[in-house]
Amino acid sequence: QVQLVESGGGLVQAGGSLRLSCAASRTYRTMAWFRQAPGKERDFVAAITWSGGSTIYSDSVKGRFTLSRDNAKNTVYLQMNNLKPEDTANYYCAARPGPISIAATSYDTWGQGTQVTVAS
Repeated sequence: QVQLVESGGGLVQAGGSLRLSCAASRTYRTMAWFRQAPGKERDFVAAITWSGGSTIYSDSVKGRFTLSRDNAKNTVYLQMNNLKPEDTANYYCAARPGPISIAATSYDTWGQGTQVTVAS
């Protein structure tokens, strides 16, 4: 069955905000977000550890996006503020039992993706 369920994508004007959610069926040590636009590679966005509060953000979203977690619900949230057209992509939640990582190849569990479209 699907172990990661993403929600919260949609259409927003430049400068607006969206909040993405990723609900996991069980606890993972590390959860992360990646994004992929048509014709582009899948890029790292942000990652967070389930305990300890360690976070990593890509340079392109640092200062605009914020990760948070609700361990009781096995859920992570990606608050996206001051969105730009270049943020338009399919956003994927990922999880792994190991330590925090920015490499997509290190994650074996993936959500179905949720589309974020930012209009000029």
